Amino acid sequence: MRVGSKGALVTAAVWLSSVAFIGGQASPAPVQAQSQLRAETVFKNIIGLRGIPVDEFMGTMGIFSAATGLNCTDCHVDNGTWDGYALDDNPRKQTARRMVTMMAEINTQYFGGRQVVTCFSCHRGSNRPTVTPSLTLLYGAPPPEDLDVLLPPAPPGTPTAAQILDTYLQAVGSAAAAKLTSYVVRGTYSGYGPEGFPRPMEIYAKAPNQKTIVIRDKEAGDNVTVFNGTAGWISAPFRPVAVMELHGAELDSAGADAELMFPANVRNALTSLRTGVDFINERSVLAVQGNKGNALITLYFDEETGLLTRLVRSTPSPVGRLPVQLDYSDYREVAGVTLPFKFTMTWLDGRSNFELEAIQPNVAIPESRFARPAPAKPY
Repeated sequence: MRVGSKGALVTAAVWLSSVAFIGGQASPAPVQAQSQLRAETVFKNIIGLRGIPVDEFMGTMGIFSAATGLNCTDCHVDNGTWDGYALDDNPRKQTARRMVTMMAEINTQYFGGRQVVTCFSCHRGSNRPTVTPSLTLLYGAPPPEDLDVLLPPAPPGTPTAAQILDTYLQAVGSAAAAKLTSYVVRGTYSGYGPEGFPRPMEIYAKAPNQKTIVIRDKEAGDNVTVFNGTAGWISAPFRPVAVMELHGAELDSAGADAELMFPANVRNALTSLRTGVDFINERSVLAVQGNKGNALITLYFDEETGLLTRLVRSTPSPVGRLPVQLDYSDYREVAGVTLPFKFTMTWLDGRSNFELEAIQPNVAIPESRFARPAPAKPY
């Protein structure tokens, strides 16, 4: 999350796509009502984004920030309290509201309500949309294009999704993967900008789809993300909602992430599978894309090794899609299963590096590890 000077971050690594807060903040919401929380019940002075869950609202702030290159205090009044964000004194906040209304009207009038035009369509990382065509971009080497939403049709001869996934299972060790029921990870996490220093990190994973990540911070309090198989939460310091519950597509995305921690699940984790081809770091990859509820998941497998190179999770919001990208490397064998010991998570507001030091397979993990986390506090 960007706060203060551009590029600066507060402890926010596992808030996936949480950034600036348009419309202001209130005190942490009561636990018992969290499953029913909407943006306007938690944050003050919400006008253009009423009626959406808190976690989806937070994601829209990430899109605003990524699209315009701005941070929280570029649009909000920073008076040292969350309530300051509710003030309308900054003209940019008023402009943002008008832009959201304009964008929705364009999509309704000209595209039948489909989300074709978003904040990023015009801004592309700049505070002001470019008016004059760039000759440098026109005649220079084109920058690499990220996948927008759906994979383009696969060329003839591309392996089927089943073939690609079977090759992956063979590469990681399908027999041993079928016996992997849990594992505990110890390692380090380093964030983006001022959070670039390494901190202790733990991951608890239990088949078929439970996962907890804990990033230790004695001074501010731990960052904890949990998916227990049906529900998910994020607890982090310096947040207007002490423990944020995940809903809708964000919950589906967290569920896919937890399920795919176990390679044996890859055949059945997603629906409506599509295939494609691409290049990552000048290496040919085969892509398999599918749905997990309302989340769109794309898996990229190295064509030579068969191993998973990249996973992209994409979820909708009122102002555009929210991508989260995970890049995997340093594969090693653990109890007969080849698993990555390094991965990088990139989202709209930052990048997190995870380096694993040890993986303990098939260990007993108490169910309490997957319970709703407590609010972050120093210890």
